[in-house]
Amino acid sequence: MSAHAELDLSAPSTAGGLVGVAQAALDGLNNLFALLSALAIAAAGLILTWEVIGRYLLAIPSDWQDESAVFLLVGATFLSAAWTQRRRGHVGIDALGLLLPRWLDQVRRVLADLASAVFCGFFAWKSWQMLVETWEEGQTTPSALGAPLWIPYLCMTIGMVLLAVQLLLQVAGARR
Repeated sequence: MSAHAELDLSAPSTAGGLVGVAQAALDGLNNLFALLSALAIAAAGLILTWEVIGRYLLAIPSDWQDESAVFLLVGATFLSAAWTQRRRGHVGIDALGLLLPRWLDQVRRVLADLASAVFCGFFAWKSWQMLVETWEEGQTTPSALGAPLWIPYLCMTIGMVLLAVQLLLQVAGARR
């Protein structure tokens, strides 16, 4: 936690104007993806629990559960990233924030958000390239399930685009 503000997991206040409108729209989308991510995590937990019960107690082995759980967890991780960033809930090291004057800590946060947005934009672009490739080539996993690989790449692309936009909105809405 920063010396300047406590971590509040409720939705932060929104800036006004166009940034505020964009943030409100993104908040709605992020809330939907956060809910879907929570359901995906619960589903992955149930699938893995079934696998343990089925394999070790009922002697009913299956080969689909690990891959299904991984796909669900990848989706949950990427699709909830912007929701988490909106609340500044990602792991961060605030030691500098404790030492710097408030205005300089604000500058540091803006610069970190800008650098993160550039990285996430690049990640989204590369994920998009992989999504197109896996879609066009019909790539699937090599398992018996043969799940289409475009599914995790779609989640990665959407998640990184939303995270980059969230970071840019935070920069645009930063107090001057």
